[in-house]
Amino acid sequence: MAFISRKAMTYLISLSRDFRKNPTEAENILWQRLRKKQLSGYKFRRQHVIHRYITDFICINKKLIIELDGDQHLENTDYDQARTKYLVNHGYRELRFWNHEIFHNLSDVLEIILQNLRR
Repeated sequence: MAFISRKAMTYLISLSRDFRKNPTEAENILWQRLRKKQLSGYKFRRQHVIHRYITDFICINKKLIIELDGDQHLENTDYDQARTKYLVNHGYRELRFWNHEIFHNLSDVLEIILQNLRR
């Protein structure tokens, strides 16, 4: 893993705290179903820092990251691909869902997450 300065890490931790305090609507909806081990006893964290990236949600024990994408991700595909490549190369699995999937198909999203946790 490449070195990250203490100043950069402090900034990322501060940013992740801000993200937790101000979640998107989709993040808030999903978090209400993942928090307190509600999904079959699996523990999740939100806005967790891994190296130079902040994940939306992560089950550390299963190394499963869940990312929610809004319209801003249509313009950030190169960044998202590089980020995913880094995380996968370090043993993580990543699931991505569009915000509208959370709003309209939450039960399907939860089932997909659960299937991946059981793998």
